[in-house]
Amino acid sequence: MADTNEMTINLVVLGKTQTGKSASGNSLLGSSDFESRRSPSSVTTCCSLGCSCRILGIMRRNGCELALRVRVLDTPSYPHSALSKEQVRDMVASALAHHFGEEGLHLALLVLRADLPLCPDESNDAVQFIQELLGPTWKDFTAVLLTHADKAEEAGCSEETYLHSASSTLLSLLSSVQHKYIFLDNQKSIIKEERTIVLRKLLNFIRQNNYQVLLLKNSKE
Repeated sequence: MADTNEMTINLVVLGKTQTGKSASGNSLLGSSDFESRRSPSSVTTCCSLGCSCRILGIMRRNGCELALRVRVLDTPSYPHSALSKEQVRDMVASALAHHFGEEGLHLALLVLRADLPLCPDESNDAVQFIQELLGPTWKDFTAVLLTHADKAEEAGCSEETYLHSASSTLLSLLSSVQHKYIFLDNQKSIIKEERTIVLRKLLNFIRQNNYQVLLLKNSKE
């Protein structure tokens, strides 16, 4: 690390169309780097890297405050309305190797909608896709980001109630990634306090993994 008073975390967002991948990336960055809008087709067609400004007041080490920088790789959805699975996989693998090949990846964030049920086929496809990208240790470097939590709350579901009534498919997925999950309120995601809470949870996941990074290489090499 060039600056011992600064830490950079590398993240990638993965998921289906209209789950809120790009919006989540913007929330983590505190910016509007990635295009995010409602659309009948997949909006993101290529990988894009965003980097936050220095963030203070979130983490300390050895009694000293560290500045935090967040780097987020936004990716095309899988499945995609215009790209094949192989095209998306190869594009994402190449971007991961290009942007994080030397420093490594801290976490892949699988973005799911909290207000929609997770079906077995959808979960299996997502897991297979992540395994192909990250390899056999994918569980150590994957967390689930449940977006649209505000809509679940509107339906009277607290986090505890939501998980109590969640499908066995979702519960199995959360268990497989050692219960690394975060609920993201899309209405509050741009608020500084909400962003701080989410970033602290991500840092806790990274700390639990002993600050390890997943080193990546281009599958085409």
